[in-house]
Amino acid sequence: MHSISVVVPVYNSAASLPELVTALADTLPALTPTYELILVDDGSPDASWQVIRELSAARPWVRGIALMRNYGQHNALLCGIRAAHHALIVTMDDDLQHPPEALPGLLAKLAEGYDVVYGTPQAERHGLWRDLASQITKLALQSSMGVENARKVSAFRVFRTQLRDAFATYQSPYVAIDVLLTWATTRFTAVTVAHAPRKYGSSNYTFRKLVTHALNMITGFSILPLQIASLVGFTFTLFGLIVLVYVIGRYLIEGGSVPGFPFLASVIAIFSGAQLFALGIIGEYLARIHFRSMDRPVYTVRHTSESDPAASQNQAPTPARSDRDPNR
Repeated sequence: MHSISVVVPVYNSAASLPELVTALADTLPALTPTYELILVDDGSPDASWQVIRELSAARPWVRGIALMRNYGQHNALLCGIRAAHHALIVTMDDDLQHPPEALPGLLAKLAEGYDVVYGTPQAERHGLWRDLASQITKLALQSSMGVENARKVSAFRVFRTQLRDAFATYQSPYVAIDVLLTWATTRFTAVTVAHAPRKYGSSNYTFRKLVTHALNMITGFSILPLQIASLVGFTFTLFGLIVLVYVIGRYLIEGGSVPGFPFLASVIAIFSGAQLFALGIIGEYLARIHFRSMDRPVYTVRHTSESDPAASQNQAPTPARSDRDPNR
């Protein structure tokens, strides 16, 4: 029976945290005698950090980490993953949509020899635009991850802690936990679970944020855009050569020039657009190199909350300047 670390990124969830901790307190003891809950406050403007401190003071197995500002969900997750002590890591959202009672099913699937198991929702519980953005994000994940289960990715996941060794020295300003996990393994699977409706507040992920995240994943973890740019450039170059052969052939056969300045102008415009398109994609990659060279941290810890004084030696360290921790 493996020990378990549950990592939850927290943002504006002061109302839901007590219920989440209570639900985990009812579930975890039946799964393992050794467990912990790491609540990472991602710069919440509400009273989330105060609630985390109270929960950690009342329950020895709850640990809290407060970041200096809002870095993003995946950055907060990376902070908690690096601070985890136990053999298995479970990640969950803070909105009570991921049911702790589904954990035995995920763990049973993991025991079959997989390294990562996702708790895929039976049905998305969002609006039309949010669902559309989620599908775009999953398509981007499929491109970046290169695994069949990318379309079944969920924030509710369980994986072996040793996988984090593969991205221990990851140095990039953009974080996508699911892509980083592919650096360590290809043994992914998913289990369908019933996600509960959101009880408090509304999702912090908007259509724009999800699309931006998808673009960051594609350009930050995949060469697909460069391959598309190369294909577009090759296609239009081939088209240009065909037009050139047509012009020369008609001149040799008919002895006159080809009429149609608008046609030639449109061809030039197409070529120029293809060049600008390719340059724009190359520029995105240059921007990634620029941000990486800035050595910005993925996260900076403001406070930690340890209910057990003996556990203070295990608190998540503040990244040293020599560690180019990835930010989102």
